[in-house]
Amino acid sequence: MTAPGPDEPMAVVVAGPAGANRRELIAGLLGVEAATLAVPPGSNLLVQHAATATRAAYVPGYRQPHAYGADPLAAGPALARPPRRVELSLPDPLLRHFAVVDTPDTGTLGVAGGRVLRDAVGRAGALLFVISADQAFSAAELHLLAEVARTRVEVFFAVTPGVTGPAAPGDGAQDRDRAASGTGPGPTRRLDPVSVSIEAHRAALLAAVPALTPARWFPARRAELPQLRRALVGWAADEVLRRGSASPPVPAGAHGRVPVLAGVEPGELADRIDRQARACARRIRQHLALELANIHLRVVQEIVFGVGCAGLPQMLDRELEALSLLATAQCDEAVRGLVDEAAARVFGAPLAEGVRRRITHAVRWGLADHPDAPELDRVLLVTSTAGVAGLTGAGALDALAGLPGAQRDEVLPPVGVALNGGCWQHWRAPGNNDPNAARSWAQRALREVELELSREVSRRFEVIRLSLGAVLADALDHGILLA
Repeated sequence: MTAPGPDEPMAVVVAGPAGANRRELIAGLLGVEAATLAVPPGSNLLVQHAATATRAAYVPGYRQPHAYGADPLAAGPALARPPRRVELSLPDPLLRHFAVVDTPDTGTLGVAGGRVLRDAVGRAGALLFVISADQAFSAAELHLLAEVARTRVEVFFAVTPGVTGPAAPGDGAQDRDRAASGTGPGPTRRLDPVSVSIEAHRAALLAAVPALTPARWFPARRAELPQLRRALVGWAADEVLRRGSASPPVPAGAHGRVPVLAGVEPGELADRIDRQARACARRIRQHLALELANIHLRVVQEIVFGVGCAGLPQMLDRELEALSLLATAQCDEAVRGLVDEAAARVFGAPLAEGVRRRITHAVRWGLADHPDAPELDRVLLVTSTAGVAGLTGAGALDALAGLPGAQRDEVLPPVGVALNGGCWQHWRAPGNNDPNAARSWAQRALREVELELSREVSRRFEVIRLSLGAVLADALDHGILLA
């Protein structure tokens, strides 16, 4: 997790265990019925501002979103599989400051879901963790919060009354009799369970994650929600200023002539780019292969001891979502390093930010001349037969995002892997409840994903090698950066 980028949409990610009345809290903040916020289990709900109320579901395997009726009483469409996210647009003024993202229950996330949640929080900028008065932090939740505490993310806690409700009042008649006879202290003072539990929760949290000492805590009863609302708006106002000052509008080197260094041999430069591109691709392929082996172990464990066959699609889809984020981040980092190192040999180091951006944009434009370029925005879809099918197009990639971000300024499009609807239909059918068959299917599916991802990574770095080489060769031919 890193600090939110200056162009990332402002959002508050809401998380917490089942039974904490998280949906009711969001409904109270936005002044809507809780039923309006209902989504399929495992899906994110993104609530954003618009003049009219609309709702749409983004389902992997489709290039366009599905209409998903904003009327809470209307039945949703029969989807082949749960969407990665449902977008709900509402005319609430609070949403002018930031979007709200409701996430699946923390108890269902697992290792991969925790990684996906941390990525969303890191890009959104704020986490609102909701827990009830009669619940306790799990070990996985404490680990999640410890990871969040290491980043520049604002954390809020809200404590709801819980299912046990307020403490029962004392018997008034008995209190009066004891007070009149002098044998008792008079009326029993009622304790506020939410206020008491806030102190208990905070003490338990800080014992495990002391870095969250500055985090603010709020009781989440309807009458006290305005305090939380004001705190979130105050954070958004400060965050807008911080992000606006984090990046200058015109970075140094964005315009003007950039001369090349003397003595750079084009052939030697091309050979070096080729070697480094191949090394980057090999390193990423090895890392992804290791991660897929770990995924296989977790999937087998869940089939036998956890979610079983019916829960396999949801669990594996979340694992592949986390794998997509990992592959994307590793490709982006490797390409940035490759571009910086090669460009520094031509123009000198350190590179100004404006020069780096000009080279990056030129390399991205150069990808269009390569025959494999249209395939780089391809989504890999695991089928019910344990194969992998491809679907291209920006809309296909957008349907995979649990939380859409700012327009990417990287050279390559993101990597996207998901399960198609046929996997849900197959493993949730009553007759397909054989753990051995599920384990065999998962092994074959993950092997196909590994092969396709290996080809995808190799293809990506091949086109990067050609495009970067062409941009820098032109600069050497003309003596200046042409981008």
